[in-house]
Amino acid sequence: VQLQASGGGSVQDGGSLSVSCAAPGRTFSEYCMGWFRQAPGKEREFVAAVSFIGVRTSYADSVKGRFTISRDNAKNTVYLQMNSLKAEDTAVYYCAAAKFLSNRDTEYDHWGQGTQVTVSS
Repeated sequence: VQLQASGGGSVQDGGSLSVSCAAPGRTFSEYCMGWFRQAPGKEREFVAAVSFIGVRTSYADSVKGRFTISRDNAKNTVYLQMNSLKAEDTAVYYCAAAKFLSNRDTEYDHWGQGTQVTVSS
């Protein structure tokens, strides 16, 4: 499945942004979807994941209560709404698809190209 991330941008500390990821084709609902991020000089880390029809979600502790992952299978799109952003949220955000819900990047088979999120303090 091909993934096309969009959104992101720059915002001040405490602001909000959203990113989305489209997956054209008829197999979107066969995948759990995840968001990961990678800051300069750091390893890629898990952010959030959502199950096939959105019933189950999983979040990294660092974003719990501030970020919300959701999906619309009719639009073949997964979203990440980011509120109360902090400077440490600055990173390139990647969407990914996996056959089961996981917070491990090695479990994800398909990746989008990444979109930059910058939070200035």
